[in-house]
Amino acid sequence: MSGRLVLVRHGQSHGNVGRRLDTRPPGAELTDLGREQAVVFARGLSRPPAMIAHSIATRAVQTAGHIAAELGPAHATDEFEGIHEVQVGDLEGRSDEAAHDEFNAVYRRWHAGEFDLALPGGETAQQVLDRYVPVLDQLRVRYLDDAAWQGDIVVVSHGAAIRLVSAVLAGVDHHFAIDHHLANAESVVLAPITDGRWSCLQWGKLLPPFGPETPVTTGADASRSADPMG
Repeated sequence: MSGRLVLVRHGQSHGNVGRRLDTRPPGAELTDLGREQAVVFARGLSRPPAMIAHSIATRAVQTAGHIAAELGPAHATDEFEGIHEVQVGDLEGRSDEAAHDEFNAVYRRWHAGEFDLALPGGETAQQVLDRYVPVLDQLRVRYLDDAAWQGDIVVVSHGAAIRLVSAVLAGVDHHFAIDHHLANAESVVLAPITDGRWSCLQWGKLLPPFGPETPVTTGADASRSADPMG
């Protein structure tokens, strides 16, 4: 197997600036900083990806476009249904602390294994997994499991969904996954291993092992923990 999945959170959006629970596509556009973050991400790749995929949300489409533009004319982007953000239902559009707390309370219980628990008027963890994981399986079977395939697949997606799916697929400790948010344009890197399983090679700036004892980022990067969708 010659490639990896690089699940990257989109750049900063206007919804992020307002700390809004902006989950329903198409959603908000990128800020100027968000566009810059996409370019910086592209420049920091250790090797050019063989594919750039993205969700249907505007911020993911724009992030993928800026990554592709920075990498050059040989790079196109592909849109996939199913890899958009966790749908928060009745909490959509809210930015108050009570809404954030309600989302986080349910999200923590998802990571503890309560997959059938629903957000108010929104999705369950199982519904997120049922729409998201088949896309990754498709990319794996069609490309990464092909001995002739060379290169990584960058998947521009969304923070809460990436953390949930990555933790489940790669068996990452759920306390770690809850505590370690993804800043805009940070990524989780998954590699296919035997029997259809995945290994997590990187989570944001961190390398394995990913355990509950891993310190939570503080200081200059602490603002990511204030973003419930990160």
